[in-house]
Amino acid sequence: MSKTLEEIIELVGRRQILISNHGYDELAADDILVKDIVLGISKAVMIEDYPDYHKGPSVLVLQEDSQSKPIHVVWGIPKGRSSPAVLVTAYRPDPKRWSSDFLRRV
Repeated sequence: MSKTLEEIIELVGRRQILISNHGYDELAADDILVKDIVLGISKAVMIEDYPDYHKGPSVLVLQEDSQSKPIHVVWGIPKGRSSPAVLVTAYRPDPKRWSSDFLRRV
């Protein structure tokens, strides 16, 4: 697990969360509940880590909703800050573009 993901899990546990406008739009478009993402962060599986992203460290993780359906979530922490955990976007991964475990692009 990356340092960024560890920090995000800790921030979410403390309810220090911000959802971006884009994040809200994508959640609505894919019928994803915020509750599922927040409750599922502790079981998130790292896909990609972007510790040096210009807007601040971020990660792409695989999570599941309450029905065990896969969700990809991009979380970040604003550059130069230690909080909040920002839910940048979340979406249902396209099985045609991802491996069967949704961890690798094909």
